[in-house]
Amino acid sequence: MINLELLTIDVCAVARRVAEYIRNERRNFNQNCVEHKQAHDYVSYVDKQSEEKIVAQLRQLLPDAGFITEEKSATYQGEDYCWVVDPLDGTTNFIHAYPPYAVSIALISGKEILLGVVCDVPTASCYYAWKGGGAWMNGNRIHVSDRHLDDALLCLQLPYNNEAYNPVAKHLIDTFYGRVASIRMIGSAAIALCLVAQGCLDGYMEKYIGQWDYMAGAIIVNEAGGRVSNYAGSTDFTEGNDVVATNRLVHDDMLKAVAGV
Repeated sequence: MINLELLTIDVCAVARRVAEYIRNERRNFNQNCVEHKQAHDYVSYVDKQSEEKIVAQLRQLLPDAGFITEEKSATYQGEDYCWVVDPLDGTTNFIHAYPPYAVSIALISGKEILLGVVCDVPTASCYYAWKGGGAWMNGNRIHVSDRHLDDALLCLQLPYNNEAYNPVAKHLIDTFYGRVASIRMIGSAAIALCLVAQGCLDGYMEKYIGQWDYMAGAIIVNEAGGRVSNYAGSTDFTEGNDVVATNRLVHDDMLKAVAGV
């Protein structure tokens, strides 16, 4: 039987160590080291080496667990437990020295998220949650906001798949611009989710993202009293590529905005 609270604390330590490595590399980062996965989707040795460090340390914590990782340095072969890892969420922000960017680690069993840890690299703030244990940042309990749509600060992220998402993005901006307090784009799915959990953002939505982008943040939002679904409103979102996370009060409004688009 896994003690999720103790394991979460251990994972926080892993995330903080890797975040320190990323901060140190950013000081002397060479733009020539950047590679293109696809148009406007970047990767560098920092992503790859960060992932290797995370995988090695997580293997010591749960030797029999599998891995779903962005840079494909480890595999999942149906193990009972699986780590879902984004070694550097917000790589575009990172290479431009534009915060935020983060380390994101989740543990799942089947479709159930057991714990999530997100470390904001520039600030060293660590967000974390485990099933039934609430949501936390640096030892302090966090909770979603109680704002309604008129006063809401929303994050409407723009994914790399611009051709497919362009009509949706335009529709969302037309729907919410001038109707809510303001609209933001963060550049890191993991941090956007944590800001919803912390009550700074009231809602966030994004499509064409990987499990590693949102899995850790999703449990943090849920444990902070928020609501997480896919664009269709289903809570069975862990194998999809779209996510909506809110303080609950604006969730239906955000789902309505993408219905039929």
